[in-house]
Amino acid sequence: QVQLVESGGGLVQAGGSLRPSCAASGSIPSINVMGWYRQAPGKQRELVATITRRGSTNYADSVKGRFAISRDNAKNTVYLQMNGLKPEDTAVYYCNLVEIGTASSYWGRGAQVTVSS
Repeated sequence: QVQLVESGGGLVQAGGSLRPSCAASGSIPSINVMGWYRQAPGKQRELVATITRRGSTNYADSVKGRFAISRDNAKNTVYLQMNGLKPEDTAVYYCNLVEIGTASSYWGRGAQVTVSS
């Protein structure tokens, strides 16, 4: 099993920045993709960004140019630098890890990000 724990969410004014992180522990598969998803009230969970162990990234169009995902493989930690935050970025942000080959997927409990106008 893999455990994911997010931290670093919070309340920020529009235009501000946050940098949540997610630490993975347990039986972490060697080949994996980590990422961030978000779910706003009344909406479906959506992709924010993903990153492979080699550093290949993928972003939702809505966050390109404002958010940057990174990871520290030695620490099994993934980060999401969020700049230029907008009220529409308000959501619960979930960390995800997918094992390549088996498609086993693990989720954190989520971190609330609230952007005030």
